[in-house]
Amino acid sequence: MVRFAGDSGDGMQLTGSQFTLSTALSGNDLATFPDYPAEIRAPAGTTFGVSAFQINFGARDIKTSGDQPDVLVVMNPAALKVNLPDLKPGGLIIADVGAFGERNLRKAGYEANPLDGDTLSAYRVLPFDISSLTLEAVREQGLSKKEGLRCKNFWALGLVYWLYDRDRLPTTEWLTAKFAQRPDLAAANIAALNAGHAFGETAELPRDIGGFVVPVAKIPPGLYRNITGTEAMAYGLVAGAQFAELPLTFCSYPITPASQILHVLAGLKGRGALTFQAEDEIAAACAAIGASYAGGIGVTSSSGPGIALKGEALGLAVMTELPLVVINSQRAGPSTGMPTKTEQSDLNQALFGRSGDSPMAVIAASSPGDCFAVAIEAVRLAVTFMTPVMVLSDGYIANASEPWRIPDLDAIPRFPARFHQDPEGFRPYARDPETLARPWAVPGTPGLEHRIGGLEKDAASGDVSYDAENHQRMTELRAAKIAGIAKEIPDQAVDQGEGGGRLAVVGWGSTYGPISRAVSNKRAEGRAVSHIHLRHLWPLPTNLGALLAKFDRVLVPEMNCGQLLALLRSTYLLPAEGLNKVAGKPFMITEIEAAIDERTEAGT
Repeated sequence: MVRFAGDSGDGMQLTGSQFTLSTALSGNDLATFPDYPAEIRAPAGTTFGVSAFQINFGARDIKTSGDQPDVLVVMNPAALKVNLPDLKPGGLIIADVGAFGERNLRKAGYEANPLDGDTLSAYRVLPFDISSLTLEAVREQGLSKKEGLRCKNFWALGLVYWLYDRDRLPTTEWLTAKFAQRPDLAAANIAALNAGHAFGETAELPRDIGGFVVPVAKIPPGLYRNITGTEAMAYGLVAGAQFAELPLTFCSYPITPASQILHVLAGLKGRGALTFQAEDEIAAACAAIGASYAGGIGVTSSSGPGIALKGEALGLAVMTELPLVVINSQRAGPSTGMPTKTEQSDLNQALFGRSGDSPMAVIAASSPGDCFAVAIEAVRLAVTFMTPVMVLSDGYIANASEPWRIPDLDAIPRFPARFHQDPEGFRPYARDPETLARPWAVPGTPGLEHRIGGLEKDAASGDVSYDAENHQRMTELRAAKIAGIAKEIPDQAVDQGEGGGRLAVVGWGSTYGPISRAVSNKRAEGRAVSHIHLRHLWPLPTNLGALLAKFDRVLVPEMNCGQLLALLRSTYLLPAEGLNKVAGKPFMITEIEAAIDERTEAGT
């Protein structure tokens, strides 16, 4: 496990992404965790501006970005101060001593240089003047000192490439293409990369710091690519629209960490994606509803604060009973909270955050690659049941990446949308007896003129109605339609372990990785624990209550204060227990293992 950390201008995300690419090409399985500040440019050298990228890789199935890094590369004192508490005891620190001057030490809050003395005696430290070594490596390119120092991230990357026996060719090819208009910059960065690698080869480093060889991971054969949750979500939306045989219209307003979906889809016009950046969140949601009214599949996305602004429009989608997909890339809240930190605290907002009785389907992705399948499922449910569907992702899933086996698209069932065409006896709020969905009548279809809107409609004529009995009936019908989705989703399966016993660990969303690894580790120790992970959060799978009742205890780890826990308790009257973390960081495997240990005994 390696973490690169530096100032937000040091190119740590770029460095990490290139190491990720080389690691994937080496045949290792991996998971990444980009962690960066919300400030566009915090004061250089301060702890507020530290940006980091962590990658966990190996020869076995990797399910999380890992708990504690083995190697920490720090480009300044602030990066060391912020990230040192996470480093594994005995871990390796590679530090750019050229950036540990008095001014940077003071900005980071150090009274003395931690690289001197025995402050870091619990770790192995390799202090190199990376800044000076980089300037020496790029001297022939004639760059200014400022431009030359910007190459030091690739010097550090070259050293780590040597450490893990990585091929530099993909990175040099990438640099050549990226700086095609500035070949001097491409040559300088390549020179820095090679210099860092050569330094590792020639420097007489301690014997325990040699080249590590990580065997190729044993993964199912197939065509793989590296993918982020954002990319997988965008590709899944395009695929879902094509499976429904509908044009895709994506309408959003920029917000971290959801903005990237718009960026990816904007590049997929050739695949039928129409994108629209609205002037605000309300306009984005209403434009997406309009796209669905016109016979397409409208999609809008945001994060918690933006979803709150969309609330009235989402109620409109519920009332008009039009298909709509809403992507919520959760971040730490409340309000604008911590924009670049992850959390799962919008579940209650997804379930209940609208006026009136306005239920909608809610599903969640469990990993970056899973976003593809979840997006398709959201389109399927929205079109089949004429309803808005909210998809919960989060900052960890959206920004993280993993190797993704490209699926066989021909094997995924199609669900073509059906438009009502027959004017004979047309009633805009007549319902399909199986799904309770109302007919989808595209404006302009002769004989199907009707009115929709936020005011309550008569169940028969579709006219505005204030009739008390009609409102009761329509409210119950809308709720029954959403509840009926449970008949169209799979029974809840057990991800690991038995279908009953001592303890079930129940999760949703991005807690999948740490829960899965913790449960597998504890099962290997002989503990009676099973893992159940939910994709469909509302309605819940029809067998879930009976399944949970077969366990003595139910533990629900969440990155919130217990929102799924409350839902399970109120729905099934189970004495479930919560494990809650609201720190802006994912669960560590050890945190969940400790909770399992408290509730089970070894060998039972």
